[in-house]
Amino acid sequence: MQKVSIIGGGFSGITAAAYAAKAGYSVAVFEKNNTLGGRARQWHTGKGYVFDMGPSWYWMPEVFEGFFADFGKSALDYYVLKKLDPQFEIVFSDGKLMLPGAIQEWKSVFNALEPGAGEKLSHILEDAERKYRIAIPNFVEKPCRSLTEFLSPTLIKSAVQLQLFTSMRKLVKNHFRHPWLRCLMEFPVLFLGASPANIPAMYNLMNFGGYQQGTFYPIGGFGKVVDAMVKVAQEQGVQFYTGCEVTNMAVQNKRIHTLETPEKRVVTDAVIAAADYQFTEQLIPEAYRNYSESYWKKRTFAPSCLLFYIGLKEKLPGLQHHTLFFESDLDQHLSEIYQEKKWPTHPLFYVCCPSKTDSTVAPEGHENLFLLMPIATGLEDTEDLRQKYLDTMVARIEKHCGTTGLKNNIEVLKSYCINDFIQDYHAYGGNAYGLANTLRQTALLKPKMHNKKIANLLYTGQLTIPGPGVPPAILSGKIAAHQLCQLKL
Repeated sequence: MQKVSIIGGGFSGITAAAYAAKAGYSVAVFEKNNTLGGRARQWHTGKGYVFDMGPSWYWMPEVFEGFFADFGKSALDYYVLKKLDPQFEIVFSDGKLMLPGAIQEWKSVFNALEPGAGEKLSHILEDAERKYRIAIPNFVEKPCRSLTEFLSPTLIKSAVQLQLFTSMRKLVKNHFRHPWLRCLMEFPVLFLGASPANIPAMYNLMNFGGYQQGTFYPIGGFGKVVDAMVKVAQEQGVQFYTGCEVTNMAVQNKRIHTLETPEKRVVTDAVIAAADYQFTEQLIPEAYRNYSESYWKKRTFAPSCLLFYIGLKEKLPGLQHHTLFFESDLDQHLSEIYQEKKWPTHPLFYVCCPSKTDSTVAPEGHENLFLLMPIATGLEDTEDLRQKYLDTMVARIEKHCGTTGLKNNIEVLKSYCINDFIQDYHAYGGNAYGLANTLRQTALLKPKMHNKKIANLLYTGQLTIPGPGVPPAILSGKIAAHQLCQLKL
């Protein structure tokens, strides 16, 4: 049986492992950290708190369900999904907007802000679903090896319908006047790592994958999703090795034949690299790398983040499961991320409070808070800066919730930022979300999944196709495994 080694135990690595094992390969996954899940790891504090360290939005449920269905299972065989109602709340400088769980109820919310906006919502969501149904099978799931994959009359017609050369901002602006509604409809593409002004309107599909299908939460947190997918992979025969970092790949006759870890050398017939793409290429001689350092320096990266995990000895009645604090100017914050490359002057941020939905993630009467502030990659990261922005975010949460003294009731506090992303994930520039899905970094223009000079090396994850986010990572792993099956090993 041919041996396949997978570097990295995040969503793309786990997915690739499961599909490769199902195809008949002997598969081993080597994970640098002591727990699986990559950015979706969990932190168990020992004080009754369980923190999701990364993803917290369960959108595009069809992608998760599709993974399990391919193995004769359902997500519900492994974890309980709760549909959130409300889906989330946005706090603006002049008010707040609560979004109900059922999309049918959004019309009245829209009409109250802008007469006739409810009907326009229906139009933009119909467009979102149409793009979703076209893009996922015909574009997003393609390996993007060459232009010939897209040279058919049907796909060319579909490309026109996807509006690749129209920005998401222009699409939204053509439908709505009210600034709250524009902000709301642009918000999902922020997960793709660029300003809506630079994201193709194709990604309106996110408004279907998120808003239309609903916002869910897996009871126990995203760690339950990781555990479920690991179990599926193990049922296929996959072996997982944690705390086992790959430090070198030996190349002979344009093929990788062994991996080196601090503990042992591993003979392999093929490798799927689910770790940071740029870092993985440092493990092979420079002559065999797909891209130079200058290439990576020219890429537009999605943001990094300043994160805080907070265990609070009080309840916050005014907070929802998901709350977006958008009191400041979105475009200024985006400019400071992508153009100015500086710490934000008046930051926007996001708070997840899963203890509103899940009693297992915090002690009774306490709250579990996850704070996320997007920032540019490559910034100086110091404890003083972290503390400064923590104070800012806490003050805004207190104002929103009508409370004071929140910091005095913090019993668990952990920060996570650029230095940690580099240390834990070898993330280039400390990025959190990979490459931005701009037009110049979409499909064929993303870093290639196949190594051009090594016959048995593939890449998967957020720095290659289809891009950042949990559902894209799952799709990336599936595509990589299918490409593996086409190699001549």
